[in-house]
Amino acid sequence: MDKGILVYAEITREGTLAPVVLELANTACELAKKLDNEEIIALIIGNKYKPEVIEELSKAGFDKVYIAQNEKLNGYSTAYYTKISIDLINKIKPSIMLIGATTEGRDLAPRVSSALNTGLTADCTQLDINDKGKLAATRPTFGGNLMATILCKNFPQMASVRPNVLPRATEPIIKNTKTETYNADLTGVTDKVQLLDYIKNVQSAGINLNEADIIVAGGKGMKTPDGFALLNELSVLLNASVGASRAAVDAGLATHAMQVGQTGKTVTPKIYIACAISGAIQHLIGMNSSDVIIAINKDPKAPIFDIADYGIVGDVFEILPELINVLKT
Repeated sequence: MDKGILVYAEITREGTLAPVVLELANTACELAKKLDNEEIIALIIGNKYKPEVIEELSKAGFDKVYIAQNEKLNGYSTAYYTKISIDLINKIKPSIMLIGATTEGRDLAPRVSSALNTGLTADCTQLDINDKGKLAATRPTFGGNLMATILCKNFPQMASVRPNVLPRATEPIIKNTKTETYNADLTGVTDKVQLLDYIKNVQSAGINLNEADIIVAGGKGMKTPDGFALLNELSVLLNASVGASRAAVDAGLATHAMQVGQTGKTVTPKIYIACAISGAIQHLIGMNSSDVIIAINKDPKAPIFDIADYGIVGDVFEILPELINVLKT
């Protein structure tokens, strides 16, 4: 019988654990309690990780950590990582596999599920176990207007989860974590994609959107790239990152890497400053868990004010320059 919860422990280019892994670990612990304390297992692929990664996993509630190694594993490879994931799943037969919906996870998860002929609920915001012991994965649907809870018929039951939507454990979950290294068999597997270059995405203040404590975000109402230049100037003064709504991205005012919302990033900063953003539900999904939300909009009936902690009704092109001047003095 299939048992255990397998979590893909993504390693960043810097050799650190992707933050979403700790979010998945905490949720896996909660799910395991409803499944007669099934094992929680992590999968690391490759050997380019810092030593503290294993310590982090041992304090995150994992019973076992598998480390797959092969001389060909010099970085993420769709073909290699898919083969290794499938081989481990066939070996340990988990009932559930969880993957972070990062750029890497969104590439890996559907390939694994397709090869195993099982279902995948993508971009989830909530996970639970129903009264029949099945994984109940919840995600936005119909443009974010509804939340759908989806069950998977086959094993392993798979779900990818958006970063920054699930809570991390507030205290270490210490277990007698065992590690096992195994040599991955990549015989006959062809890596058809070669990475030629990597350019890290950082905003003007040098802070990644997912890691920023303060985000200054702009909507279509910023009108021109010069409007977004105001946001960049403000972000440097606040040591913040710059985000954007989908409407702003579609209008060519910002890049997709800056997009916050259902089809962009989910962020949870301490302060989120929404400038000329109306507050469509698709955008709110990506930022409504911010600690403090400040909205600037000339329309007093804009939906963004319904969730804002502080609201300023006025012209953003009059307010932002004044704010910038105050911060410079």
